Amino acid sequence: MAYDNNMLVSQVCKYEDFITPDFLAWRQALGGYHLVPDREPPITVHRKMWEWIFTLQALKERDMLEPGKTGIGFGVGKEPLVALFAKEGAKIHATDLDPKQAQENGWLDTGVEYATTIDEMNLYGLCDQKEFEKLVSYSYIDMNHLPEEHDHYDFSWSSCAFEHLGDLQSGMDFVVNQMKFVKPGGYSVHTTELNVGSNFKTVSEGATVLYRKRDIKRLVKRLRRQGCRVELDLTLGTTPDDLHIDTPPFDPEPHLKVQLGEFVTTSMALIIQKPL
Repeated sequence: MAYDNNMLVSQVCKYEDFITPDFLAWRQALGGYHLVPDREPPITVHRKMWEWIFTLQALKERDMLEPGKTGIGFGVGKEPLVALFAKEGAKIHATDLDPKQAQENGWLDTGVEYATTIDEMNLYGLCDQKEFEKLVSYSYIDMNHLPEEHDHYDFSWSSCAFEHLGDLQSGMDFVVNQMKFVKPGGYSVHTTELNVGSNFKTVSEGATVLYRKRDIKRLVKRLRRQGCRVELDLTLGTTPDDLHIDTPPFDPEPHLKVQLGEFVTTSMALIIQKPL
């Protein structure tokens, strides 16, 4: 993993991250959480696992995951982050599309992504249920139409959500606009798709768009103009697992780079600090 002053910076998913002590500790904390139900042992070398653990570690080392801290998540679905943040003592407001919009967008079709009730965010009992009920709230928010009236939080996050907002610009607008939910000096962590095969051609609109390096750099420049701090490292991994490209029907692991149509994509994470 890439660091600045011993803390993670915005970067691309790489195999070397999976064997760090921090990653292994968080993987243990995830306990019985399975990306693919009933698979033993649980999947590890998978970019979705990297996204969750990167987000956990980035917020933990910035002292965001402790009692008294507050966070808001966008497009959370059934991801385990809500429960683990609450387990660490943070008060969490989870958000997602309302059921009608989720149905129209196909998120209810698989039954494994969209949470129809708040309890589905703690399916694996990662957080004590009483603590979960005390610390976690839930409401519907359309990431393309953020509410004008809102609370302020110590941190915000989303996990591979803003590439599903219709086009490249809408996703970048969301990242910039959601900073209004974050307190001065607070942090925001977001993961998304990175097109590693081309810095020119890409999927620019549709159900899932693929950000190029130049798009990410443009987004970072826009955030910095607003006074936000963003340290960026777009170095790619070079191990055999990094070079392996998973193709449909996708294997459980290694699943770091995948073929989506004519493009090769992987996950990347942004860490943004709001100015004081």
